[in-house]
Amino acid sequence: MLERRWRAHEVLPSHQPAHAIYHGQKKKVHQPQAAFVPGIVKSGGENYTKMLVIPRTKDEDTNWIHEAFKNNASIQSTIYTVNDPTAENHPPRNKGHEAMVYISYIIDNYYNLSDVTLFMHSHQYSWHNNYLLDNDAAQMVTRLSVERVVREGYMNLRCNWDPGCPSWMHPGTLEEDGNKQEEVQLARSWSELFPLDPMPKVLAQPCCAQFAISRERIRTLPLAKDWILKTKLPDFISGRVWEYVWQFVFTGRNVVCPLESVCLCDGFGVCFGSEKELWAWYAKDEEWKGLERLLEIHYKQVEETKALIGEGKQKEAEDRGIPDPGREEELKKQIKELQDWCKKRKEEAIAHGEDPSNRANEAGRNWKDGDGF
Repeated sequence: MLERRWRAHEVLPSHQPAHAIYHGQKKKVHQPQAAFVPGIVKSGGENYTKMLVIPRTKDEDTNWIHEAFKNNASIQSTIYTVNDPTAENHPPRNKGHEAMVYISYIIDNYYNLSDVTLFMHSHQYSWHNNYLLDNDAAQMVTRLSVERVVREGYMNLRCNWDPGCPSWMHPGTLEEDGNKQEEVQLARSWSELFPLDPMPKVLAQPCCAQFAISRERIRTLPLAKDWILKTKLPDFISGRVWEYVWQFVFTGRNVVCPLESVCLCDGFGVCFGSEKELWAWYAKDEEWKGLERLLEIHYKQVEETKALIGEGKQKEAEDRGIPDPGREEELKKQIKELQDWCKKRKEEAIAHGEDPSNRANEAGRNWKDGDGF
């Protein structure tokens, strides 16, 4: 359990004080700040340290992390093997999907944290990484604005809203949704996780439990992990419950859905200038993909027509419609024009994001000369 609220003279709901004893060692109980406050970035030119925390199974290859960051001393990694109790780093139990690993790392390293900790999955390429960064986790880590993480305290690493935003989980729902089976369990889970907080009507943030947190934000909270160990919910459901409460734990807000354009610009330096311009790019990108699908249909029709004619069924082929011989080149030309436009516009957005004032402007925050990112 992570206790988000603590008041003087109150006993933590956990069966023992957070951090009082862990792995047999006594530790000082941390008394959190009264409220979440924006972090203060370092002065220009100062380096930040990043730690990647990655859960993996024995069969999953995480060599991409070493290859991508072996020459960057500011980026370190801690990889947990969840199904190997003999591994150097492993959770106390393989339960709760990535949540157990994330919480284990925080507790084990509470007094030895990097400036920013990134909690991520083991695969480099996945649909739930940012599409505009080629679904590449390595690009996300490299381009991440540590300054934004420090200012915000907590940042979901996925900018795309779908799935998760703007309104996803509804605690207290009685009818089970096959796409989010954990939803009906949230009411019971909520009182176990947050006994001092009223249950919100909605919980929302972009999926899929990949986020970055500043050291200062982590240390605003006392921590324990009884809940995941004790809950009788199936592993994937207890893990999925956490997927949509991390933002509440680390921001105090039940809905954290920043505009995609702001997340991409201030968070990763891909600045289209506005949400409207970003969605214009998405529309063009989807347009050329749609034309590619039409091209595949055209190829199939050509092959079917050839087969019919080869079988002596000329009339049947004509009745179906003979494909236009110029259709292939026409579609290819349109696809290339759209792809070239998207590539050029994306390059412009990245160049635009190299100016810290552009990032500040798109994020709607004040900026003056010398402020940096």
